[in-house]
Amino acid sequence: MTFSRSLLCLALGAFSSPLLADTVWLKNGDKLTGTIQLFDGGKLLLKTDYAGSITLDMNKVSTLESTQEMLVKQDDFVGEHAKSLRPAGEGMVELVNGEAPKQVALSSISQMLPPKPLVQDLTWTGNIDLSADYKQAENDTKDYAIDVDTKARHGAWRHGVVVQYDQETKDDEKKTDRSELDYDLDRFFTEKFFWQGQLKYTHDRIEDLETQRTIGTGPGYQFWDDELGAFSVAGLVNRNDYTFANGETEHFNSGSFEWDYKRYLIGKNFELFSKGELGAPFTDAIEYEFDTEAGVRYKLSSWASLSLKAEWDKVSSENGDTDERRYMMGLGVGW
Repeated sequence: MTFSRSLLCLALGAFSSPLLADTVWLKNGDKLTGTIQLFDGGKLLLKTDYAGSITLDMNKVSTLESTQEMLVKQDDFVGEHAKSLRPAGEGMVELVNGEAPKQVALSSISQMLPPKPLVQDLTWTGNIDLSADYKQAENDTKDYAIDVDTKARHGAWRHGVVVQYDQETKDDEKKTDRSELDYDLDRFFTEKFFWQGQLKYTHDRIEDLETQRTIGTGPGYQFWDDELGAFSVAGLVNRNDYTFANGETEHFNSGSFEWDYKRYLIGKNFELFSKGELGAPFTDAIEYEFDTEAGVRYKLSSWASLSLKAEWDKVSSENGDTDERRYMMGLGVGW
């Protein structure tokens, strides 16, 4: 009876253990299990059930094992797909790919990550950043900004929503009071090429250019979108409706070039990001418009981050120009 109970316990333990867990052996003899998410910049990111996502120094890793398919890059341009990874001697790992497995040194690997499929059932990512600045000197200045940037993908469709609100007061007088809402809908036809539709609305309660409404459409190209980040560009033809504080309106068409870039560094502890738009109106009344932001985020925990961001918004028009530059530091959450 005791022997039967032991067999039952062993069987239950086997079924309760994760079947697809990756394993990392350290040079000090420790062994860690979890899911390998990324190796980049000398750091290995391992997601565990017991400690969340942890970052390991690759110099401390002896060997590793994974049942996942991995894209392994030994330089900046050339990579190969391994169906799985098997442990080898210290400082080595075996790439399993069909009938020709090969061993490579861990020190020769520059990047390693699970390849991201073109079509996923549903993915949802985003950030919410809250920035504030208060200065008490000859003039009391208060500056607040809330940014929400989120993307959802289902099949060949991708939705992007950006909501921004900026307010600045100087001696209790508002100097900036602006709200912005952007919605992008992308339809992918290949892994790289997509067609984008865009709706954009901006309302400024201070500047002469009071409201901007834009509807645009055009082709786009996704250079990459994986665990290391994403980079895409799009060229759009737009219909623009401008309303100025004096009641005058402008209606015109324009062409614009947009970009959206983010790159994770050092085991995803740092994120570089930049996005923006350069527009060329098909009218003499508006010369051009330029809207961009760039910055860096530092990961404080699995969900919290510290951000430093610079923004530049400029519109050149016969009825008045807007030219604003802002530098903000804030806290945020990401998912």
